[in-house]
Amino acid sequence: MIFSRPVATAAVLVAALLLGGCSSGDDPAAGPSGGTPVQGGEVVFAVDTEPVSFDVHVSQQDITGTILRNLFDSLVHQDGEGKFHPWLAESWEVADDLKSYTFKLRKDVKFTDGTPFDAEAVKVNFDRIADPATKSQLAATLLGPYAGTEVVDAHTAKVTFKESFAPFLQAASTAYLGFYSPKTIKENGDKLAAGGATGVSTGPFVFSGYTKGQSAEFTKNPDYAWAPKDAANSGAAYLDKLTIRFLPEASVRVGSLTSGQIQVAAAVPPQDAQTISGNASLTLDAKDSPGSNFSLFLNTSKAPLNDEKVRKAIQIGINIDAGVKNLYFGQYKRAWTLLSPSTAGYNKALENTWPYDEAAANKLLDEAGWTSRDGEGYRTKDGKRLTVNWPLLPAQFVRDKRDILGQGFQADLKKIGIEADRPQDDIGTYIANVYGGKADIADYSWGRAEPDVLWLLLNGASDPRKGGQNATFLNDPQLTEWTNTGRSTLDEAVRNDVYGKAQQRAIDLAIVVPIYTPTAVTGRAKAVNGLAYDGNAWPVFQGAWLAK
Repeated sequence: MIFSRPVATAAVLVAALLLGGCSSGDDPAAGPSGGTPVQGGEVVFAVDTEPVSFDVHVSQQDITGTILRNLFDSLVHQDGEGKFHPWLAESWEVADDLKSYTFKLRKDVKFTDGTPFDAEAVKVNFDRIADPATKSQLAATLLGPYAGTEVVDAHTAKVTFKESFAPFLQAASTAYLGFYSPKTIKENGDKLAAGGATGVSTGPFVFSGYTKGQSAEFTKNPDYAWAPKDAANSGAAYLDKLTIRFLPEASVRVGSLTSGQIQVAAAVPPQDAQTISGNASLTLDAKDSPGSNFSLFLNTSKAPLNDEKVRKAIQIGINIDAGVKNLYFGQYKRAWTLLSPSTAGYNKALENTWPYDEAAANKLLDEAGWTSRDGEGYRTKDGKRLTVNWPLLPAQFVRDKRDILGQGFQADLKKIGIEADRPQDDIGTYIANVYGGKADIADYSWGRAEPDVLWLLLNGASDPRKGGQNATFLNDPQLTEWTNTGRSTLDEAVRNDVYGKAQQRAIDLAIVVPIYTPTAVTGRAKAVNGLAYDGNAWPVFQGAWLAK
């Protein structure tokens, strides 16, 4: 969900620094000391946004997944290369028709309240996610056409679907399909969003405290002994404590890192890369995020964006190259399609096919009948100004300077006569307007190492008013057919074909305006060893340790 300027030569310098600091796959981040991991200590990890909800079954924010990945285990583990490994499930069988997945569960796993993790726990959690009363905004879509979970025996769970569902293993590897203790669901289900000790799971850390606006605290689960089969650390976390601090100001995060107040900082901006790389005690890790690029989604359900010519004018009438280059200095790549280049099914053929063209945008608006201009230079038709409503998230939820990026696009749109109104209301009002179809434009990226993210963003059944994420509000038969086909087969050639065509059609219909590919840039003290990154480029602290 959605999110200082050095001299021009900084673009080349920052790019070099970031490339030099990249981590790949799930490999632990290198530290200066190497050797035997050290037990104990605390790491403070500063992030740029605070979750609206800590209920992992309800929240759609990537920050929720980032933080709670360290609390929740999954049935399977997806590494940085996209391969799956045993985790809470020792093994699994997939039906030939892809309508059922049978998992053989480990027998030694316990929730931190002492209750056992078993097939019944799988059923309780998946049923909770699928229950409309839960109001899941992401996990329910990850479960797709869920039909139910059968408890075959205490340690065998058979998950069934109404239709073939190829993306399920990847979905089952995410924190969003992680498991709460059935006991806490029964006793505290309505309190899980608030965070804190009620969030009982099986992971390497226990959610021990939360102070709104400041921090979340996690302490070591000493009984943890069921890490993924490919994890460097097979047992309990080395750290005694992991503290998450909410520091939305980049300068504060970087300053806290350089001063030693924190040990890891998320979302390092380009202008601060040199500061961190130039510090002998610090380093950078950078990794392109999989899933959907940060994009604008144009609401086709009402005027003025029910007119394809107006949508196309917006698509080519904002100077994306200049905006991304000037603000991010090479840290982020300009996007040409919805999928990130690191995601399977990426349609490379779309690159450079719809460049900025102010003259063509003006021509399209003339053809659409918006030929007059008012005293402020905005286009009018039948006495009405051409205005689009593009809500901005409250400041604490804005990331990557997307508000500043939007200001540049507002100026571009004014040049072609479109007024972009950017109200910044409270989060409740924002959600009601964007997900209720009242806004004209929504902007966000979506982290997921699976091209089925296109189903979430483009399929007609993924209606935001019913828990979906298709903020174009368009039920296009071809997009729906192609994204349905993609999730009903494991044939790579078929998936690449339909997902490639879906990306092309989304651009042709001008229902999306891809902007940039998010890159997870993390600054850390070199004393932090063993920090790994999962398939979503999110940091995993189970194997992290502090050199003395």
